Amino acid sequence: MRELAAGLYMVMDKYLYWINLPKLTPIDVVEIIIIAFVIYNILAWIKNTRAWALLQGIIVILIFLLLAGLFQMNTILWLAAKLANIAVLALVVIFQPELRNALESLGKRNFLSAFFRAGFTRDNSQRFSDKTITELVKACYEMGKVKTGALIVLERDVQLNEYTRTGITLDSMISSQLLINIFEHNTPLHDGAVIIRGDRIVSATCYLPLSDNMQISKDLGTRHRAAVGVSEVSDSLTIVVSEETGAVSIAIDRTLYRDVDADFLRSKLKYAAKRNVQSETFVERIRKRLNLPDPQNKQSDSSLEEMRRRMKHAEKTEQSDHK
Repeated sequence: MRELAAGLYMVMDKYLYWINLPKLTPIDVVEIIIIAFVIYNILAWIKNTRAWALLQGIIVILIFLLLAGLFQMNTILWLAAKLANIAVLALVVIFQPELRNALESLGKRNFLSAFFRAGFTRDNSQRFSDKTITELVKACYEMGKVKTGALIVLERDVQLNEYTRTGITLDSMISSQLLINIFEHNTPLHDGAVIIRGDRIVSATCYLPLSDNMQISKDLGTRHRAAVGVSEVSDSLTIVVSEETGAVSIAIDRTLYRDVDADFLRSKLKYAAKRNVQSETFVERIRKRLNLPDPQNKQSDSSLEEMRRRMKHAEKTEQSDHK
């Protein structure tokens, strides 16, 4: 065994001398894990806030400066160099709310549970269930019949923590009766918006940003402007029930759909419930890429057995046709 190891060492020393392999110590491995964990959390923080859209704009500017450097546009490069220090201060001012929220969450976070449970303990196939969609549709049109005003925000990929903190924390399961009771006149929680995350009501009486869009009809009130406003700063879906007419409207992707029916509302909720590929966990993407059954789905085993049975039946049929 020693002779074999010595022979391998001689071969590597003779032919692979140009490869400079660093010597890894346990401390180096720990450092790599810590740096990877920090970088992952920074990217996740950027993706879940408005900083993601701002970062895309910064990337566009950097690409433009790279092209300016390739084509030797000296005036543009001189201006960029002079504005570099100001740009750093501007970024701190622009990202001030996000940086403050990140530092606050850093002090409250349980790192061990976040490290070992991220992406493994819950089903991320959709943001909220069909039961939640049914309860939302039922509550909105029940309130519309009696002209009870309501403002319901459904969180998607961009987290709305800066708005949930402005309200009263509930953390309760969604039901049509609870939503109707929250927005009932002369109740403590009826004023403001309800924010929903997944299948739970996170907070009520929340304040939302108002839209400055001049294209919004003057007939619409503060609820509709707040619904459009939150859709401009996030990817959320907001349901509005008018207190004057009882009509149900939807704000999503900076667009306001007025006076929609129950089928349209249900279709938009199902669209909002679906997760895109980027929001799926790493484990889920690997499972789908390898076409493995979903351990969370109880029907996966039976469907797999059914697929095998059909394949065997097809092989037998093909063999009998050859005969």
